Amino acid sequence: MGTTFRAAVITLFLSSLLLHQLVFSESNDGFVRIRLKKFKLDENNRIAARLTPQLPDSPNDDGIFVGLENYRNILYYGEISVGTPPKIFTVQFDTGSSNLWIMSSKCYFSRACLYHSKYDARRSRTYKKNGTSAKIGYGISSISGKISQDDVSVGGLTIKNQDFIEATTLSGFSFTSTKFDGILGLGFQEISVKGVVPIWYNMMNQGLIQNPVFSFWLNRNLEEGEGGELVFGGIDPMHYKGNHTYVPVIRKGYWQFDMGDVTVNGKHLGVTGFSAIADSGCSLVTGPTAVITMLNHEIGVDKRDNPECKSITRKYGQTILNMLQLKEKPKKICSLIGLCRVDGKKSNKRCKACEQLIVVWMESQYRRNQTKDVILNYVDELCDSMPKNRQRLSTVNCSRISSMPIVSFLIGGRNFTLSPKEYVRKKTIGSGCISGFMAFDIAPPLGPFWILGDIFMGRYHTVFDYGRLRVGFADA
Repeated sequence: MGTTFRAAVITLFLSSLLLHQLVFSESNDGFVRIRLKKFKLDENNRIAARLTPQLPDSPNDDGIFVGLENYRNILYYGEISVGTPPKIFTVQFDTGSSNLWIMSSKCYFSRACLYHSKYDARRSRTYKKNGTSAKIGYGISSISGKISQDDVSVGGLTIKNQDFIEATTLSGFSFTSTKFDGILGLGFQEISVKGVVPIWYNMMNQGLIQNPVFSFWLNRNLEEGEGGELVFGGIDPMHYKGNHTYVPVIRKGYWQFDMGDVTVNGKHLGVTGFSAIADSGCSLVTGPTAVITMLNHEIGVDKRDNPECKSITRKYGQTILNMLQLKEKPKKICSLIGLCRVDGKKSNKRCKACEQLIVVWMESQYRRNQTKDVILNYVDELCDSMPKNRQRLSTVNCSRISSMPIVSFLIGGRNFTLSPKEYVRKKTIGSGCISGFMAFDIAPPLGPFWILGDIFMGRYHTVFDYGRLRVGFADA
């Protein structure tokens, strides 16, 4: 979660309705399991008291239960321990970042630190000072502090001399509202702040796991006891059906891979060429605004009048279509018609709407040989399908869920489908439903790309294979 595109994701961590137990166990099959189990809030809606360790489920399962919070089957996080003697902290296991950070006892002036467990170096015999300053930005929020070194235990395994960030300052209201004390990144070292070696690299380097693989199973059934399981060192065959479809990692940083077209009830959106990342730290499925708007339009999100977008279409639509017919490069069109500057200086909102939305929409329909009238009417409708709120979320009529279409993502030659029950969720505050597809633009050179978060990973068991540099998906 160490980049600015995570700002919108952080806003989804505002409250929770269920709490969970997390079970760590190490067995003789070479796996390290983190097993998630749900439990209810107490009458005051506070975190339930940590349960005492229970007897193992089997002779090979020396599990210990730790706290886990699950936000409506969308957010999953659990516990680790740091220091000697060990102190327990709740963290989010995040494949979209690479650093471990924990709130520090030296965090004096940030409100978030008042409500969370904090790491105190003075109380650990295995602490080693580093002192390098580090900061991670989350758009409107950020954390900063000093790098420290100590022993960290995950799933019963102790990683020696792990560097992590003691967060002494947390800005932004988001962290105050969350229940976790930090984030444990499971991405590549290439995106690690200050080049810190990620904790799961050190698991491999110190010989703690046999295979350079970890996998996620996120249980979406609220009626069952187990919330999910994170397995370090392998894949549990109980977590999936059929075979995994693997795709190569195309850029070490995030777990990023090529993705094909998106279809709605078999109908192609007509916009391809985007990559995607599998991200356990993201609640929803996000993508470029132009494509997400097309997707949300097809599934039938609530519409709101957008006169600013329509005014561009009605004034310049015919000209844009004429230029597409003349094979003018799409990226140049908005400058040629005077909506964008040609000197490379900062663009205004009308320029961005032209370049990033309207031209993209028109080009997708032009490739299908649609008539001018059909294209212009289509773009008018898309303008009204754009979200208007700050979180860029689109609302859905809850009574329509049963009749909404199937959405498919083409990955590795297979269409991975999501049903409306899987991609629509009820609002956390108030009544109503929202689409699980959120518009979020990631600027070059990193983006644009899709983020397949917990809505997708809950449907599909996900394997992160560092040894072969690939990501795999199978039916959960």
